[in-house]
Amino acid sequence: MNTSEKEQHRDRIVVGVDGSPSSMVALRWAVKQAEATGAEVEAVHAWEYPISFGAPVALLPGEDLEAEAGTALAAAIGKVTAGDSGVTVRRRVVLGNPASVLLARAKDADLLVVGNRGYGGFARSLLGSVSLHCIHHATCPVVVVRSGA
Repeated sequence: MNTSEKEQHRDRIVVGVDGSPSSMVALRWAVKQAEATGAEVEAVHAWEYPISFGAPVALLPGEDLEAEAGTALAAAIGKVTAGDSGVTVRRRVVLGNPASVLLARAKDADLLVVGNRGYGGFARSLLGSVSLHCIHHATCPVVVVRSGA
């Protein structure tokens, strides 16, 4: 990379945010890392249609899961960046499996940050399935931030 390309390139930190306490800790960590390195943060909320016993769950009229996911992501970012850290935080709401979405978004990232457990099954597991999958398949370094919960 020549000097002008370096000046235009900003490091990018991708962080998974599902609104869980663990993902909030991961988002805070990513923002602090971005403050220290001059990177920008891409906060990603992956959502899926609910499934019950292998069949899709009927949605109520007017229910917009993508909009709800976007609102939850905006609220999470607002809580973490309330003091205006000066870090650019870009929001991405994507339909798909959380691990697959995070890996795709982090393909050309400098760092992927995830919490150690989210709002999935087996909440007591030490390392969630999404974070474990990301550790094994990411093309960039992965940081798993443990929450105190």
